[in-house]
Amino acid sequence: MINAAIVGLGWWGGTLVEAVQETSDKINFVAAHTRSKSKKDREIAARHGLQLADCFEDLLKDPKVDAIVLATPPMGHRDQVVAAAQAGKHVFCEKPFTATKAEAEAAVCAVEKAGVALGLGYNRRLHPSWVDLKRRMNAGELGTILHLECTMTFPNALTLPPEAWRAQKASAPCGGLFPLGVHAIDGMIDLVGTVDTVFAQSFHRAIPLDNDDTTSILFRMKEGMSGYLGVMTATAPTFRFQVYGSKAMAVLVGMTHVTGHSSKQRRTGLFASYTMLPIKGDPIEIEVPQYDVNRGVLEAFATEAAGGDRFPIPHGEMIHGSAVTEAIITSAQSGEVENIV
Repeated sequence: MINAAIVGLGWWGGTLVEAVQETSDKINFVAAHTRSKSKKDREIAARHGLQLADCFEDLLKDPKVDAIVLATPPMGHRDQVVAAAQAGKHVFCEKPFTATKAEAEAAVCAVEKAGVALGLGYNRRLHPSWVDLKRRMNAGELGTILHLECTMTFPNALTLPPEAWRAQKASAPCGGLFPLGVHAIDGMIDLVGTVDTVFAQSFHRAIPLDNDDTTSILFRMKEGMSGYLGVMTATAPTFRFQVYGSKAMAVLVGMTHVTGHSSKQRRTGLFASYTMLPIKGDPIEIEVPQYDVNRGVLEAFATEAAGGDRFPIPHGEMIHGSAVTEAIITSAQSGEVENIV
């Protein structure tokens, strides 16, 4: 059993705790730190038996804590991952990993030097329907892959308080890229490998904030296929991921994390339908099992921390995802196609 400390007890930090607390035989939360120390934070800590630390550094010194789980704004991830690794703690980091390739490389270097486990919160990778899609693609059931595309939307930015990190361009550039789009980018990397170039446009249309709410990105993969990602933060919630091949196409439809959804919905309701449409013949509806993606990703991290199988996202793909994210932000600013370096 890995004893973990959660840093950040907002709505997502609380969701992570609820996924495993007192039900998992691999990971359990014993401590927490939160900047606000609000009444709600104290109630969450009391409900789950978490000892509230006065500062992040106290968690790093606590011998009862084996691992640090970061549910914090991404601009601080590099320094927090490095500090935790140097303290000998395993580290799980919520997405996005970092905003730049250099930051990701520094974090991974610290983890590898310390010999600790590193997990990353791209939980959709572990859902059985996603795993099945990847298996079918690798087996050639879709034929030659031509194109991947994803649309992810939610209305959350319409009601975000202006002080929230997701509301500000400095900490959440390109609107929904960090809270939503990076999941799809990681998914494309998982399914078809390295991204070669990106072209992005991002702008403001409707939200009462000084940030973008409408972002679209074109991808060219090193293997030759194309990709598209559309992200909006001021419309009805949708998730649709499509893969087009020369023999068939596949469609995953589901939900995004809308403010007000229950913890169980956020953890188990990501995919609602999964369909294969062959070139000839009728569509094939594939059963979508209920699966707690947060529990799955935390337990995969705990497995490596305990000396078992490696976490399913290789360090190189974590770094590449940050490099792609950095290039998208640059492209949205430059108006040019950007190479991934």
